[in-house]
Amino acid sequence: MTSLFKYRTDFDKIVLATNFEKRGWSPTSEDDWNFFWANKRSIKVLFGPESGIRLNDCQIINHFPNHYELTRKDTLIKNLKRYQKELARDGKLEEVGNVMDYVPMTFSLPGDYSVFIEEFRRTPNTTWIVKPGAKSQGSGIFLINKPSQAKKWMASKGPALVSTGSSYVVSRYIDNPLLVGGCKFDLRLYVLVTSYRPLRAYMHTEGFGRFCTVVYSNDVGELDNMFVHLTNVAVQKHGEEYNERNGGKWSVADLRLYIESTRGKAASDRLFADIQFVIVHSLKAVQGVILNDRHCFELYGYDLLIDDTLHPWLIEVNGSPSLSSTTVAD
Repeated sequence: MTSLFKYRTDFDKIVLATNFEKRGWSPTSEDDWNFFWANKRSIKVLFGPESGIRLNDCQIINHFPNHYELTRKDTLIKNLKRYQKELARDGKLEEVGNVMDYVPMTFSLPGDYSVFIEEFRRTPNTTWIVKPGAKSQGSGIFLINKPSQAKKWMASKGPALVSTGSSYVVSRYIDNPLLVGGCKFDLRLYVLVTSYRPLRAYMHTEGFGRFCTVVYSNDVGELDNMFVHLTNVAVQKHGEEYNERNGGKWSVADLRLYIESTRGKAASDRLFADIQFVIVHSLKAVQGVILNDRHCFELYGYDLLIDDTLHPWLIEVNGSPSLSSTTVAD
């Protein structure tokens, strides 16, 4: 018997199809879907002013129209800074807390280039990480530790960035990460938002730590070694030390147990309370600018780095977190 509930997806992901079919949903490639797991290109077309499409009461889709306000690296920083200024203006910053205390100092290029170079010269012994504003999976990322490197890069890339309207972000590199077995890791946590007004969000109790395969070093000679610095599975799986059985991952439960056993339960609880604070206030930062369509929801993949003082740092928010399964745990 064919189900009356139909799903459509732009992705050939077994985790999606398996879950949909377990619920008895039927696939469709037409516009008669009830649930659409779409890519960003489909969202742009669907909500574009020229589409003329109106979703009916029985249709749900997996992105808000301007989801990029939180998920692009440059717009995320812009909205967090604006939110901080609004709290300060309204006299609430001390009461609420400053979310920017959990975000590495970041500049948007090319717009903030002059301010960035001034800060770079003011703190000459720092390392900075440069990332494309709208790419993912570690693509196009590199580290610099000299103003001359930034100037050379800007001279070659700057004109193209201006002409295409593209952007990069450059952030102060967290060079004192918490290490496990000598290796750097970050946290991937999943947050589901079903509404922005009112804000309704759910954080999954699980997630995982993604580990580098090479022992961490902040030595200048290792700046170009992405197996030391980038935890993305898309990068690490090409390394000689990559473990295909565990995928270079630990569950959040195991990581929390490790932190409790090495730093104490109070410190672990404080760390995860800080993480929750960062997530909640990053969502509040875009609450007023996201187009809150009742047909939409969003699954975010939050990436956070923990330093050796157990201070969490928000690295980025992914609007299309990978749903590929590389291990049994996945």
